Amino acid sequence: MNFILRRLLSGGTAKHSARAPCLLYSSVAPDMRERTLIAVKPDGVQRRLVGEIIKRFEQRGFKLVGIKMLQGSEGILAEHYHDLRRKPFYPALIRYMTSGPVVAMVWEGHNVVRSSRFMVGETDSSLAKPGTVRGDFSVHISRNVIHASDSVEVAEREISLWFHSAELMNWETSDHSDLYQV
Repeated sequence: MNFILRRLLSGGTAKHSARAPCLLYSSVAPDMRERTLIAVKPDGVQRRLVGEIIKRFEQRGFKLVGIKMLQGSEGILAEHYHDLRRKPFYPALIRYMTSGPVVAMVWEGHNVVRSSRFMVGETDSSLAKPGTVRGDFSVHISRNVIHASDSVEVAEREISLWFHSAELMNWETSDHSDLYQV
């Protein structure tokens, strides 16, 4: 929490001082603690793309608050993909997602859900733009390397499926105040 916000919350007034010259007009972004689920799918793990994907999210300024490698269970995947259960490709999707390890991650930051969707690119790799994860690495819609939550509400549900709250870290980065002053 920055100086101005602390002063205002404690009942004080915000004033310009030599100690904090740039804080007169700054405030902390209200949704800076937004979280999203990003999962590297079995094809991304097999192709050793996990490090590259982590690098892209770190370079964007997002904070990793949870990560684990696991074999997705049919139970978790059935819940995760419950909206697709009536689609003809659903059985193949579940087989594919249980075919190898998945790296599930929770990332935190300002507007992380929407930004992540742009970084990941279109689901159909033939439509994904170069520079996006899928545009650079995906070979087919059924092997599109990565999953990203598509809304804040979905992210909350998906995070609770893949992680227990004790597996998520609350920590501050050294550049936090530089990144989130607006």
